[in-house]
Amino acid sequence: MTTTVGLVVNPAAGRDIRRLTGGASVSNNYAKRRTAGCVLAGLTLCDDIEVLVMPDSSGLADRIVDDAPSELDVDFVEMPVTASGQDSRTAAAHFEEHADAVVVLGGDGTTRDVAHSIGDVPVVSISTGTNNVVPTPIDGTVAGEAACLVATGLVSADEATIRHGTIEVEVERDSGTSTIQGLATVGILDRAFIGTRAILEPDDIVGGVVSRASPAEIGISGIAGGLVTHRPDEPGGVGFRLAREDSSGTHVRGITVPGTLSDVRVADYQVLGDGEAYIFEVPRGVVSVDGEREHEVKDGVVSLRPVSDGPRLVQIEAVLERAAHEGYFRD
Repeated sequence: MTTTVGLVVNPAAGRDIRRLTGGASVSNNYAKRRTAGCVLAGLTLCDDIEVLVMPDSSGLADRIVDDAPSELDVDFVEMPVTASGQDSRTAAAHFEEHADAVVVLGGDGTTRDVAHSIGDVPVVSISTGTNNVVPTPIDGTVAGEAACLVATGLVSADEATIRHGTIEVEVERDSGTSTIQGLATVGILDRAFIGTRAILEPDDIVGGVVSRASPAEIGISGIAGGLVTHRPDEPGGVGFRLAREDSSGTHVRGITVPGTLSDVRVADYQVLGDGEAYIFEVPRGVVSVDGEREHEVKDGVVSLRPVSDGPRLVQIEAVLERAAHEGYFRD
C-alpha cells in the first residue's frame, strides 16, 4: 500500500527586512532546495512512499522534483499558482484529503497558512523563515525520516504529535466585523499602515496574545515568556499590554528580533483560558499575525482568543526515539 507525504516549500520564506536590520539567518532558494533534497532522502527510510510537491512560480519545486531520489515516486500537486500564501493553503487543502503526513519548509507564516486547511494530517515543520517560533531548525534528513515513520503508521501519530494552539482574531469596526486566524502570536502595533512586514522596534508593540510563551523564543512570545511560560499544546494562552511612556510597569528583558535584547515594560498580563478574550481598543494600528504586519485597523475593537484547535505537529525526536525503541533501525 502506497503512503503519501505532502511537501510544501515556500520560496518567499526568510526574505523580509529583519535579515537586513537584525541578526536573522539567511535561507535562500538554494538552501531550501538542499534541505528539501535531504527531506526526500530521509523519506527513503520507508518503503512505497509517494511524494506530492506544492508547485511554485520560481522554479524551486521543479528542481526539487527533478533531483528527487529514484526510490521515491515524486510529482506535483495539480493546483493554480498565485505566488502568495494562498498556494500553501490550497496545497494543504489537497493534502488534507490525499496525504498521510506533510512536511513544511518555511516560517511561522507558512506553517500558519498550512494549518488553515490541513485538518488532522500530521505536520513536520522545518524552519527556513525568519524569527521563527513554531518551525524546528533541524536537518531535513532527520525530518524526512520522522515524516515517513508517522505517515506509514510505524509510529503512531497519537503518540508522536501535539495539538498546537491557535489564536482567533475578531476586528469590530463601524463598517462591520472581520476575522483573522493566527498560530503562535498575534500583536497589536502602534502603526498607521502596514509598511514593512517585520516588527522592528519594541516601541511599535501595544500588546498581544500568544498561544505559547517561553523566554527561549524571539518576539512577542518571548516577551510573554519573560512573565510566564505556556506550552504550545497547553489550553489557552497569555495576553499582555506594554506600558506607554511615563507609566509604570513590570520590566521584562526579551529578544525582540534576532540580535537585539530589549528592555520593555509590561503594564498588564493575564493567563487566558481556552477561548477567553483579551480585548484592545485600537484608534489606529496594525494587527501583526505570526510576526507579519497584515491588517490595518482604525477606530476598531480587536478581540484575541486562544483556542485549542491548531495543527498536529510532529515531535521529531520523539518519533525517532520511539522507532529505535521498537527496533526499526536494526537489521
